[in-house]
Amino acid sequence: MTATEPTTDGPTSDDPIFNLLEGFVTELRTAGLPVSLSENIDAAEAVKHIPLEDRTAFKYALAATLVKNDAHWKTFETLFEVYFSLRGSEYAIDPDADDPFGELDLDEDEMAEQASGDNGQGQGGGDGLSPEELAELLYQALMRGDETLMRAIARQAVKRYAGMEPGRPVGGTYYLYRTLRNLDLDGVLERLMDQAKADDENMTPFDERLERNEYEARIEKLRKEIEAEIRRRLVADRGAEAMAKTLRKPLPEDVDFMHASREEMAMLRRAIYPLTRKLAVRLARKRRHKRKGPLDFRNTVRHSLSYGGVPAEPKFKHPKPAKPEIFVVADISGSVAAFARFTLHLVYAISSQFSRVRSFVFIDGLDEVTDFFEGVDDITEAIHRVNTEADVVWVDGHSDYGHALEVFWDNYGKEIGPKTTVLILGDARNNYHASQAWITKEIQKRARKLFWLNPEPNAYWNTGDSIVGEYGAHCDGVFEVRNLRQLERFVDNLV
Repeated sequence: MTATEPTTDGPTSDDPIFNLLEGFVTELRTAGLPVSLSENIDAAEAVKHIPLEDRTAFKYALAATLVKNDAHWKTFETLFEVYFSLRGSEYAIDPDADDPFGELDLDEDEMAEQASGDNGQGQGGGDGLSPEELAELLYQALMRGDETLMRAIARQAVKRYAGMEPGRPVGGTYYLYRTLRNLDLDGVLERLMDQAKADDENMTPFDERLERNEYEARIEKLRKEIEAEIRRRLVADRGAEAMAKTLRKPLPEDVDFMHASREEMAMLRRAIYPLTRKLAVRLARKRRHKRKGPLDFRNTVRHSLSYGGVPAEPKFKHPKPAKPEIFVVADISGSVAAFARFTLHLVYAISSQFSRVRSFVFIDGLDEVTDFFEGVDDITEAIHRVNTEADVVWVDGHSDYGHALEVFWDNYGKEIGPKTTVLILGDARNNYHASQAWITKEIQKRARKLFWLNPEPNAYWNTGDSIVGEYGAHCDGVFEVRNLRQLERFVDNLV
């Protein structure tokens, strides 16, 4: 089969590619991607119609059948590179493995000439190059944008500098750091720019920016080649399944609010925008479906006349359910601040589904921050004001749910009515202050619904200074909401 001839047989149960595909789909599901049985069958069918030698076509055929959310693309791509990494003895962690420069059409003199910049004699082969000669070869490859040579240099650099040993339990990030440190790519970039300026003395700042962007793009390609080479060698040493477990990271919707890194927080912010659109549509559809009331007998009989008296088209009364109003009471102390921030963001993003949204934040004091969100296009800016301007400290700035709820009840309790849904956000860790749980009982009597959202795992509830059980006894529901997936599931309760 040539690279241009699509295969008609495709992978079978006896084919190694079939087993890899099965393991790949299993790992996607383990990582959290929702891959159904029909999508698995579609993927197996799709690869029958593409040349398996075309790695790019193979990758995107699987992506088209298995990935439904762009937030899942990075996870898919990482696992693809693991399960379908290039295999062979040249990728083994072996100091005697084949020379990566052997695949190039360069004889000894040509390699020495590229490395030294003149016609001097070299020693031939990547292993025979000194560090200075390899650095010069890297410079020449980046100067010309020679991707084949960069790939060979990446393999030689990993072999020489990464210090990889069979069975050594070290992550790929460590090997990448060691390799890049020895290559000094920042220094190479500056040398490339100095040469570009020397070649063109009339270079404008705009031309310089374009030239720098081009070289940075080439360096980024080299960095990805180095990452891929490290990954291939680790897969060859440890196996695809073990590497997949090592590289496994939670999807954006599964990242824990309370323990998210800076990178994961940025990922969450990107993920919440499409989520809010989906939830707004879901709530609107759910409200429409609720409008089918009891059978309207008189209307059904009247319309049956056009069918000869046969009630072929039942008619129903269509109540017009009022949109609920939402009161959000959020703990914004350090331990749960991120959870409160994302919940407020989501509630205001779907605020069109409610008649009114009012927000209150507290630590040991309580302040209403509804005005911060009114007439604001960027909810992130409003939430920043909440964190910096809200008057929420009463005594010492440590959570005091009892006092905060007391202030809320005294100042705003009379405004709660039968159309009001109250959301209390927090871990209920009260620092051993008085709980004032009677307030939640009074709120439940007046409100349409009272829900408590807790960002801690259920196993931690009612341990230490957590008193969520005292408050939960008077709530219509207490929900564990540690991530976007759980927050999404809760939203259905609001209509």
